[in-house]
Amino acid sequence: MPSVLIVCTANICRSPIGMGLLSQKLKSLPDGDDWRVASAGTWTQQGRRAHENSRAVMAQHGMDIEDHRSQPVTAELLADFDLVLTMEQGHKEALQVEFSQFAKRIRLFSEVAGYQYDIPDPIGYGVGEYVSTYRELDRLLDMGMDRIVKLARGEQAA
Repeated sequence: MPSVLIVCTANICRSPIGMGLLSQKLKSLPDGDDWRVASAGTWTQQGRRAHENSRAVMAQHGMDIEDHRSQPVTAELLADFDLVLTMEQGHKEALQVEFSQFAKRIRLFSEVAGYQYDIPDPIGYGVGEYVSTYRELDRLLDMGMDRIVKLARGEQAA
């Protein structure tokens, strides 16, 4: 079962949006039901709901993340995932240092689309920033789906 973990800071804004989007896009694959997608945070408390703006933006697009609850990144969690996508370079670097045994699995979210930049955190801003985050993650996933599939399946990705 291929698996992808999406990571941000508090696991309440960006990563739940990314998780919902990726889960939706994977449904179009022949083996889409066999995939596992989850999210976590580098600096979070266990059990927090997704931010109300994240939930609202996803609901506007027909996706329900109401059941999402935050969880911190741990070695045990990372061991269960084939690919880890982080929202910021700082997340990537910190995880690769702290969990060096999983360093090759950890990539910047924008990398799968051929870029190297951080996805800004919308926390503290209005719903418009959450819409922008949704659109950016959606665009990157559209551009990088083939690469995500290959990386998570352990295949050579260009």
